[in-house]
Amino acid sequence: MSSLSSNSSGADSPAEPNLLERIQTSLDDDKAEDIVTIDLKGRSSLCDALVIATGRSARHVAATAEHLARKLKEAGFGAARVEGLPAGDWVLVDAGDVIVHLFRPEVREYYDLEGMWSVGEGGRVHAGASV
Repeated sequence: MSSLSSNSSGADSPAEPNLLERIQTSLDDDKAEDIVTIDLKGRSSLCDALVIATGRSARHVAATAEHLARKLKEAGFGAARVEGLPAGDWVLVDAGDVIVHLFRPEVREYYDLEGMWSVGEGGRVHAGASV
């Protein structure tokens, strides 16, 4: 599994291998659906991985994002930036080396982030698999 650090500054610091695992576990615990992880190491300077998941409703999407941000803070990963909570259609949780996108089903289908980031690359991995 990749070492995904909670430190997004790029400084030399000990890597925290549990960030991606904690994100996937939190999403699974909150009943997020169709959880997909895309490995972006070497492909993007934004982050090492994207996690994309679906919620059943705007309320489910927002609650899942709030729970994830709280769990990451409690685990010592700092305060994740959260965007899009009021609408709940598409909520982004920036956890540093991992960016999480939570969508309502029709919004996820419309934007097709998996298709955009997976073109010509075998980096698409489903939940529970090591990146």
